Amino acid sequence: MSLDLHGDPIALTAALVDIPSESRHERRIADEVETALREQTSMEVIRNADAVLARTNLGLPSRVLLAGHLDTVPVADNLPSRLVDGELHGCGTSDMKSGDAVFLHLAATVAEPTHDITLVMYDCEEIEASANGLNRIQSELPDWLRADVAILGEPSDGYIEAGCQGTLRVVISASGTRAHSARSWLGDNAIHKLGPVLDRLSSYRARNVEIDGCTYREGLSAVRIDGGIAGNVIPDAASVSVNFRFAPDRSTDEALHHVRDVFDGLDVEIELTDSAAGALPGLTKPAAAALVQAAGGQVRAKYGWTDVSRFAALGVPAVNYGPGDPNLAHRVDERVEVAKITAATDVLRRYLTA
Repeated sequence: MSLDLHGDPIALTAALVDIPSESRHERRIADEVETALREQTSMEVIRNADAVLARTNLGLPSRVLLAGHLDTVPVADNLPSRLVDGELHGCGTSDMKSGDAVFLHLAATVAEPTHDITLVMYDCEEIEASANGLNRIQSELPDWLRADVAILGEPSDGYIEAGCQGTLRVVISASGTRAHSARSWLGDNAIHKLGPVLDRLSSYRARNVEIDGCTYREGLSAVRIDGGIAGNVIPDAASVSVNFRFAPDRSTDEALHHVRDVFDGLDVEIELTDSAAGALPGLTKPAAAALVQAAGGQVRAKYGWTDVSRFAALGVPAVNYGPGDPNLAHRVDERVEVAKITAATDVLRRYLTA
């Protein structure tokens, strides 16, 4: 038996980490997770491509969904796992096989839950959103995503990170007239026209928004500049890419309208290239409030976008809660404190049985 769901979740984390599972290559780990759930639990288990889903059907008044992605970023000479001074090192330890291990262990060992439990272990989270396994599951198995609250095992350093920011990207383009730089007065420099754009970005004052006791800070930032033809040519085109991370009280349309207002009156064009809605924390919902209580009130806003947004769009309050440190995700020296694996297991066990 390669995955022991009843054993220590620290050892289970190491076993999961030692199965390479770069995005689009999750078949082996999905096979092992599926086998372990079928052999070691009484849950209903199904397979969907390289995702594994399991659930109890006890007729309890509420349902908690535990979701974790099985894939990792590419290995960076950081496998197999190794335990050093209370920290487990290796690709995926923080993001998010420690969270997966906690969920799998609880699915197998919580004998008398007070909520029905759904477990969703899915594929392709670390790459483009269109490949994300939750999209496929939502399309093909929507009933499996219904719940009173969803908990994603994303690294949150043992805090409940509620909701998430929305994000959008725009390209702000300026046009001019090409000319020889020795006769610059004959041209119209497109790069120079981006100066007012950068001035407005540097003077921008971000909002702080409090929702359900969580403070979300917005940010409007230049993330790329393109322009220039040659060292002796006045450029006739230039652009700056801008990323807006916005609080979940704004819709994507409202966020885009705000960005357009920031640059109103400038001689530029603004093109939306990508957007994703944020997620409200929903901590006032009973199932979510009980989770906050079980965690001793260790709650903060989620900075960044995660799959909680997908659940929020379905009307399911969702939080991020995992033992990993988000600052260590994707690093060559990625690691997780094993004490936090134990602590997260204890908190969720208390929640699922309270």
